[in-house]
Amino acid sequence: MPSLAVFGMFILYPLVESFVLSTHGSDIFGNSSRFVGLKHFRDMFSDSGFYKVLGTTALFTVMTVLPGVLGALGLVLLMESRIRGIRIFRSAFALPFAFSAASASVIFAVIYNPAVGIANGMLAHFGTKPVGWLTDPKWVLLSVVVVQVWMTLGYNVLVLSAGVAAIPGDIIEAARLDGATGWRLNRSIMVPLLSPQLFFLTVVSTINSLQAFTAIRILAPEGGPEGKAMTLVYAIYNKGFENGNSDLGTASAYAIVLLFIVLVLTTIQFGVLERKVFYR
Repeated sequence: MPSLAVFGMFILYPLVESFVLSTHGSDIFGNSSRFVGLKHFRDMFSDSGFYKVLGTTALFTVMTVLPGVLGALGLVLLMESRIRGIRIFRSAFALPFAFSAASASVIFAVIYNPAVGIANGMLAHFGTKPVGWLTDPKWVLLSVVVVQVWMTLGYNVLVLSAGVAAIPGDIIEAARLDGATGWRLNRSIMVPLLSPQLFFLTVVSTINSLQAFTAIRILAPEGGPEGKAMTLVYAIYNKGFENGNSDLGTASAYAIVLLFIVLVLTTIQFGVLERKVFYR
């Protein structure tokens, strides 16, 4: 009963309230006013800016999930090599998991600083012109993606490392005795045995990327130049709260679309990817 009470208070009630708000107008204080039916949804789907936000969200998700999961897999497989001091590298790669999203974003804001940032300093060292990482429409989304990938990499490495530790040593030893080493060992033995962890991380990373907000809010306020970093979650915040906005009806309609996208993608991933998972 306590669990159901918490679920109802913090999950079920806000969800129902979002559906109610999406069918009502809002006054200047954001309070629900008259019933408008599906007007917010009609306006949303007839707005070209909404489809631009959807495209940015899809691009952001792909650019963060694939490098985050595959990069962590590559690092974990490398860390299984018998290299002196490998424990130091394991701790270093897991370190981003200890950072909060806000503190990591502030650190990268300093790194991206056009005047004193390390990023442009390294470019200058190689004789390349400085880049407006957070002010140039061509670079702002990629800059935020780098931060998001860096923040998720530590967690992904920890999960995959735990998966590697759970693989029976006799299986690896038998494969090596049969001549499977290097790429063949990783492709035929390690990756199939890590498929449950890879599936889990793919689903979780997709949901987290679709809901990413902090890095965009700190590094690219108002969606960055020309709205190039305006994802669906940030659009919800923009419609409902930013710059004194109080259009909670439209914001709730955006939120319901986001919920629908998460449910559809998760269902597809369970229906397609889980079939390839090897549960030993």
